[in-house]
Amino acid sequence: MRTAYSVETVRAAERELMARLPEGALMQRAAAGLAAACADVLGRVYGSRIVLLIGSGDNGGDALYAGARLARRGAGVTAVLLAPERTHAGGLAALRRAGGTLVTPSAAEQIVRRADLVVDGIVGIGGKGGLRPDAAALAAWAEQSRAAVVAVDLPSGVEADTGEVLGAAVRADLTVTFGTHKPGLLIDPAREYAGSVRLVEIGLELPDQAELEALQHADVAARLPVPGAASDKYRRGVVGIAAGSARYPGAAVLAVSGALRGGAGAVRYVGPAGDAVIAAFPETLVSDKGPHKAGRVQAWVAGPGAGDDASAVDEVLAAEVPVLVDADGLRLAERGAVRARSAPTLMTPHAGEAAALLGVSRAVVEGARLASVRELAGLYGATVLLKGATTLVADAGGGVVRVNSTGTAWLATAGSGDVLSGLAGSLLAAGLSAVDAGSVAAYVHGLAGRFAADGAPAGAHDVASAIPDAWRDIRD
Repeated sequence: MRTAYSVETVRAAERELMARLPEGALMQRAAAGLAAACADVLGRVYGSRIVLLIGSGDNGGDALYAGARLARRGAGVTAVLLAPERTHAGGLAALRRAGGTLVTPSAAEQIVRRADLVVDGIVGIGGKGGLRPDAAALAAWAEQSRAAVVAVDLPSGVEADTGEVLGAAVRADLTVTFGTHKPGLLIDPAREYAGSVRLVEIGLELPDQAELEALQHADVAARLPVPGAASDKYRRGVVGIAAGSARYPGAAVLAVSGALRGGAGAVRYVGPAGDAVIAAFPETLVSDKGPHKAGRVQAWVAGPGAGDDASAVDEVLAAEVPVLVDADGLRLAERGAVRARSAPTLMTPHAGEAAALLGVSRAVVEGARLASVRELAGLYGATVLLKGATTLVADAGGGVVRVNSTGTAWLATAGSGDVLSGLAGSLLAAGLSAVDAGSVAAYVHGLAGRFAADGAPAGAHDVASAIPDAWRDIRD
């Protein structure tokens, strides 16, 4: 499990560790890891041109000490001091002893543009808001150069705790973070500024509950339902799909396709697209009598392609089994009906749908994804899976938020969300909690998207077809 902790938690752990270590030892650990990462990026240190962008905080000190190490290996190291009077004194002295040079921001443009490597030590994890003009200019020159950009702990200008980017910020090729991941390294839009992330262990002792957690292969494998010798289709779970309409029969077909590959023993379909569903998947149990007469299920999926017909959504929300609500169902579901449910509810909006439910613009949701998913979960008293480049899963009770680490931009295609809904609904029927069903489905779906696309466009039906390959890859 990959975890991320808030700035407050990290700061407390750092203070506790520094109290037990000789003065400066923690910064030296960080600097050693940073220097090693920079050397790996460069390949050859001797003769390389390295520019350090130095602010007034400890990140600047980390960068200066790392620069001194690289200078002793033959690199030409120049530090651009944004706050000379508040620069870390020990790091600055170490760089000077190693032969490094100093310049002011006004004299730095050509030096930055000609660099082989730029190290961002402008602002630490406690920074708020975008970069100031002089620092923003340095960030822009670094981005326009051919240099590799390495950020210290977090790209300067992004919000560590929320993943928001509220102004100009450094765009890194690699972020070297210390002790633990910070939420902003895992959540868009900040995540795309971080590039690849390398974690350097420095000995922090952190609490059990993190701010964020990201499942890895082993975590997902432990949660995937596996039938036993005594299993039959009913013991494995039956998922009901109330989806589709005369206008959108494909949504029903795609939701069923995801459900059939999600681990449940059987899929019941209810809705006007029965002929299309049977034609594509003859193993589906089809009914045209509404959810309450469809037969026993262990979970329902409602809403994909439903159009304006709220009746099926209302019936499903009245059921005493876990329910997943997606697409048109999100618009049709009454908030009070969702909050009144005693069984688990999983809502799966994309940013536009979440914005409509929250009464804000899509840009607000996309710019503050963590706050938005938490607010929506609390508002509806439900588990919420917020789809996007970084999918987040939040429980109504608060606590740790799951962030998905798989996926590809090729998943941004019509019907992909319908497949995800069916897959997650099947996992609900197989007995997973709403948080596990949502996060495991997002992981498998994202991996299937990678396999289906393989660097080229892929349709939603291709993603569904790749789910067994993703499942096997995770289990191997």
